[in-house]
Amino acid sequence: MTDFTRMLTNDGTDTIDAARFATEQQLAAAAWGLARHGAVATITEPETRLIREADTSSEAETYFEADQEALSASIRLGDDPLGEAFTRLRTPARRRGLGAVYTPAPIVDAMVGWLAEHARPERVVDPGAGSGRFSLKAGQAFPEASLVAVELDPLAALVTRANLTAAGLDHRSQVIVDDYRQVELDSPQGVTAFIGNPPYVRHHDIDPGWKEWLRTSAASCGLPVSGLAGLHMHFFLATFLLARPGDVGTFVTSSEWLDVNYGRLLRAMLVDGLGGESIQLIDPRATPFEDAAATAAVTCFKVGSTADSVVMHKVDSARDLTDLTAGKPISKRVLRNAPRWSALLASTKAPPQGYVELGALCRVHRGAVTGSNATWITDANDPTLPQAVLFPSVTKARELFDAEGVLTSCEGLRTIIDLPVDLDELNPNDRLLAERFLRFAEKNGARSSYVVSHRKPWWSVRLRPPAPILATYMARRPPAFVRNPEGARHINVAHGIYPREAMADPVLDSLARSLNVGTSTAQGRTYAGGLTKFEPSEMQRIFVPGPDLLTEMSS
Repeated sequence: MTDFTRMLTNDGTDTIDAARFATEQQLAAAAWGLARHGAVATITEPETRLIREADTSSEAETYFEADQEALSASIRLGDDPLGEAFTRLRTPARRRGLGAVYTPAPIVDAMVGWLAEHARPERVVDPGAGSGRFSLKAGQAFPEASLVAVELDPLAALVTRANLTAAGLDHRSQVIVDDYRQVELDSPQGVTAFIGNPPYVRHHDIDPGWKEWLRTSAASCGLPVSGLAGLHMHFFLATFLLARPGDVGTFVTSSEWLDVNYGRLLRAMLVDGLGGESIQLIDPRATPFEDAAATAAVTCFKVGSTADSVVMHKVDSARDLTDLTAGKPISKRVLRNAPRWSALLASTKAPPQGYVELGALCRVHRGAVTGSNATWITDANDPTLPQAVLFPSVTKARELFDAEGVLTSCEGLRTIIDLPVDLDELNPNDRLLAERFLRFAEKNGARSSYVVSHRKPWWSVRLRPPAPILATYMARRPPAFVRNPEGARHINVAHGIYPREAMADPVLDSLARSLNVGTSTAQGRTYAGGLTKFEPSEMQRIFVPGPDLLTEMSS
């Protein structure tokens, strides 16, 4: 038998550290050892298969019996040793497929506290329950409420059953092992509270059938939808479909939806129908989840609410989520028209006298996407290709960071192969070289990439003209704005800044210097760990000296 470490709590209770589970079979056996004594012991076939696998061990019948009381005591004290064991046995990479990121106690406590202030639910529904942390805390806060935990992973569901039994909540609990999007719930007389951490799975890993479910379900409600929506958006929509007026809920998710296009679905639900009440944004530089580099926002809602505003607030860390009603009310009229919601939390200082938004002077454009850098990027003076189709280009952001404000030479830059749309523009010898290259590219699969296959003609990257100013747009520091007198091209590692009207070189120099001095990460979109991204539209909103000031600065 595995050797477990015993501990004494402050009140002298004997508890246990379950950090020594060696296999999932041991975890399943221990969980079933607790769950089978409770009222939630009617288990599903997937869970039964796990128990059978655990029972293949000769230790299974007696496994953990001596330590069950210590384990139960630990759970009753609010610990989650089985859930912690689950997250150790399942690596973050493996759990990513189901979006299994478990929520730390300060966030769980704050969310249950908000529910306790705003409702006395007859039922609590925990979608994507994991080890049941929300169900257990809600069960303690609402002693009369029934608990419904929905979890697709049978091992996690078995752990939830064990936790509910150990906490004495099994008699009023139901564990559903299924996909939340297809769960049907009966209609109680009272309020249902929805609470949890919907799984974060990127759209690339979502089955096309479920993407179609999202599209048709959202369309039936008149809601905007994007195929790029992650699984957490699916869970919000499923809740929207299940909930009735008067129901309440609070979910913690990544905060991307506040700003990205796919988040329009949730933004639309919160201002119409779902009844957004409060959004608490945790500073993206914080790490609210121990084993995931993820941002976090806690969203609270009252279904059918007619309130004309949503409270929004930003905190430094999860431990600062002491009051989910704190913040400034923002009109739903403003929210309906705002393309980005996180920007509404930024201070709105008036620009200095004589300053304007960069977009008034310049357009900002993304760099070209080659579709296959290994194919379309080559060394300068590649002898196998016509020189006329080789364009020195910035292909790494580091090349701009190292330029110290001015790209003084194209030496050392690699080149982009940008063939003309009409190959007849090439002279006969150059065309022979181009056609030989295209046969090589096609043979090596370049034509099958998504970007290339949707490009007409497929061989032409169509680089933009040289930008007078180039800019990085993603880093853990402000962008680097670099003058480009040598006329280097750029791909999608950089943005190009193009004046709307011609500017003299000294004026361009002054503009680049002003951008480097006056731009901060707060003006961009910050992701987990402090990674900041500037979309072209965000870069165009940076304040810069107006034309008269730029002329004065350059004289």
